[in-house]
Amino acid sequence: MYLLGCDIGSSSVKASIVNQESGLTVSSEFYPKEEAPIKTLKAGWAEQNPDDWWDYLKSAIQQAIKNGNINGEDIEAIGISYQMHGLVLVDKNKEVLRPSIIWCDSRAVPYGDKAFKSIGEERCLSHLLNSPGNFTAAKLAWVKENEPHLFESVYKFMLPGDYIAMRLTGEAVTTVSGLSEGIFWDFKNEEISEDVLNYFGFGKDIVADICPTFGKQGELLESVAKELGLKKGTPVTYRAGDQPNNALSLNVFNPGEIAATAGTSGVVYGVSDKVDYDKYSRVNTFAHVNHTKEQIRLGILLCINGVGILNSWIKRNIAPEGVSYNELNDIAATVPVGSEGVVILPFGNGAERMLQNKEIGCSIHGLNFNIHNRKHLARAAQEGIVFSFKYGIDVMNEMGVDVSVIRAGNANMFLSPIFRDTLASVTDAVIELYDTNGAVGAAKGAGIGAGIYKSPQEAFGSLKKLDVIEPDTSKSDKYREVYEIWKEKLRF
Repeated sequence: MYLLGCDIGSSSVKASIVNQESGLTVSSEFYPKEEAPIKTLKAGWAEQNPDDWWDYLKSAIQQAIKNGNINGEDIEAIGISYQMHGLVLVDKNKEVLRPSIIWCDSRAVPYGDKAFKSIGEERCLSHLLNSPGNFTAAKLAWVKENEPHLFESVYKFMLPGDYIAMRLTGEAVTTVSGLSEGIFWDFKNEEISEDVLNYFGFGKDIVADICPTFGKQGELLESVAKELGLKKGTPVTYRAGDQPNNALSLNVFNPGEIAATAGTSGVVYGVSDKVDYDKYSRVNTFAHVNHTKEQIRLGILLCINGVGILNSWIKRNIAPEGVSYNELNDIAATVPVGSEGVVILPFGNGAERMLQNKEIGCSIHGLNFNIHNRKHLARAAQEGIVFSFKYGIDVMNEMGVDVSVIRAGNANMFLSPIFRDTLASVTDAVIELYDTNGAVGAAKGAGIGAGIYKSPQEAFGSLKKLDVIEPDTSKSDKYREVYEIWKEKLRF
């Protein structure tokens, strides 16, 4: 028997099938093969069509079943991971009303900032553990003000994963973890925030019903089962945003455990058992996948928008044509630590939460036309990305989160020796790399939710550690010196 995991990303949608007994991945597939388009109608805007996610997912599931040479009816449960903080709106017929305003869209920043001041900064932080910022609630407020006729037709607002679950099951439901990432959850009262609903003028009826993160969330519709080659009534038993799910994928469930990703954006995610917040709201606190009223498990999330997207920009625009990422890493490695004075601030992908929602853009400092070339820019880009991680980790340290071991999937920027060696050395953290991904994690989450696995330890007993990167003590002082120079250039 098998488990199916679905990962709804902004670049692609992935499906993975896991053998529930061995815990090993049978097959994986993703669509589209080229990066999924993001519509940017205005500067700072970012939208995607939810129906495209559904089409990509159907193709990925069908091909994964074919690749694995399995009977789709042997899939016992389905789990969903999804890009966080997006807004999907549907009408009474459960039809999409407009493109999704996704995670990196910054149009709603003024709405969140105004709510933060009007509701009260201390009240927001003590109850919501965040400012409303640029999250789902603020995006919904933007629609309410700027598209009032469309807003009148809203039956439910949902997160991207809620929408995919609805397409699978016909049920419009959400989770506490999802509501917390949208800044709709009151952690003091353990209920939907009346402060947020009342301030923005949202009726409680547009909030989807709450279902458990682990447990039965709906059953596969007959029509969908037939189209996908699955069994009618197959339960959806898990869903979570991509970063809580990444932590789950790395078996990060308890206080002191840390997970990280470094794709288009970068994240460091630590679990805490204390209801706490950063007074400047530079990092965010959400309900982790195993959070309950009785057992507090909160995810402290540092998110940096400008990570792999800077490295890919360097590859497209500065590296020689046809160069691979591995070759780009080799080019960068020919330059010494510190890039001989070139400093890059990597914040060119929208407003940055850890910079208090400022959109300062990417900038290059110390460039000397007589000394520096593309090799220096290649290395400085990766160092700048790492230093942005270090800057945010310092904030997490202030909140009492000890970052001594970082678990990550062996993917994206963690494939770069420069990136991971610099990160380990400047933070004094050991990096552990594992063979996993979000879709595989979602499949195992489904196994937990369906009761197939009795514990996370059973679900992730087969998790394979691929590599361990220790801090290079011979270079730590130099990395810290360069980091201090990088911080001097950071003005916002």
